[in-house]
Amino acid sequence: MPHAVDSPRVVNISDLRRLAERRLPRAVFDYIDGGADAELTLRENCRVYDDVILRPRNAVAIPECDLHVTVLGRRLELPFLLAPVGSSRMFYPRGEEAAARAAGAAGTAYILSTLSGCRLEDVKAASTGPVWYQLYLVGGREVAGATIERARLAGFSALAVTIDTAVSGLRERDVRNGTKELLGPSTWARLPFLPQFLARPRWLAGFLSDGGLMSFPNVVIAGQGPMPYADVAAALEQSTVSWADLRWIRDVWRGPIVIKGVLTGDDARRAIDEGAEALVVSNHGGRQLDGVSATLRALPEIVSAANGRAEVLLDGGIRRGSDVAKALCLGARAVLCGRAYAYGLGAGGGPGVARAIQILRADLVRTLKLVGCASAGELDRSYVEVPAAWLQYK
Repeated sequence: MPHAVDSPRVVNISDLRRLAERRLPRAVFDYIDGGADAELTLRENCRVYDDVILRPRNAVAIPECDLHVTVLGRRLELPFLLAPVGSSRMFYPRGEEAAARAAGAAGTAYILSTLSGCRLEDVKAASTGPVWYQLYLVGGREVAGATIERARLAGFSALAVTIDTAVSGLRERDVRNGTKELLGPSTWARLPFLPQFLARPRWLAGFLSDGGLMSFPNVVIAGQGPMPYADVAAALEQSTVSWADLRWIRDVWRGPIVIKGVLTGDDARRAIDEGAEALVVSNHGGRQLDGVSATLRALPEIVSAANGRAEVLLDGGIRRGSDVAKALCLGARAVLCGRAYAYGLGAGGGPGVARAIQILRADLVRTLKLVGCASAGELDRSYVEVPAAWLQYK
């Protein structure tokens, strides 16, 4: 019997988004789908790919395409990784484990958010591929240091430190959906927002069977236990990462460090000077500071600033395999996909994530064959036209 996320019902990532919207309560779907303030950067992250024009080399026969790349010394069978997405267990029971399992089966890496609902040891055990840990300093240095050590002992292969969360961005959809009230102590304040959950009985049954409202088992506060879900915004505001923090983080971790949230050449150079082995060009999916550059637009500046001293990755706006190809053409070693697989997770759990990966893989193979390039590693700027302004940077 075909699964709900199979073709022809699901042909592209937008179809997974539609199914996720149908299955999830409004507050949960908008948590995945929304961005900060007016959502200008959220939209621009996707639209900006239209500004890059492919330049195909025709009459080229390519029977097989090689999609593998090497990231931080590890071979990945796909040039895209699954990005850290917080609260994935809200989308589907054991969501982080389901996503990690699908990534490993596809031969690529999964990055676990600090703000996850599954224990990092369980997520690592679920995947046959590399798993990275994304770090917020929530709970302070002592708590973060203990979590870093747990990740190291569990076999995580890289630490991705996010630097763009001095405070949480204002996600207006979350405010309108009553997130504050739903997580607050007042039953009366919560009542107006409960019908959206009662209208999704299948999601609700899975949510309750998975333990209900999650805490954060990888943020263990001394004397309190796992950090409650309601404490996120306050915890982030008290846990800003500074460049000085990278020194003690590096000493505790003793492995590859990735800096996520780089949008300027100056930050790229500083991150490399502080010991980063890879950079992620990221604006947090348009969920933090609205009005900043789309990541694809910023990518050439970061590649130039890195000047081969660190690997450059990119996230933001990836919805099709051609988007992946364009980012690789502009110098990204690989890309991170967040919403693309989160929609799949919300639509159908592990099979939905696998379907998202399958869609992006098939898109990318088709794009490579149509531009006349045999492998992801051979893509370069000669395969695209880019606006001249993108190449004018400090």
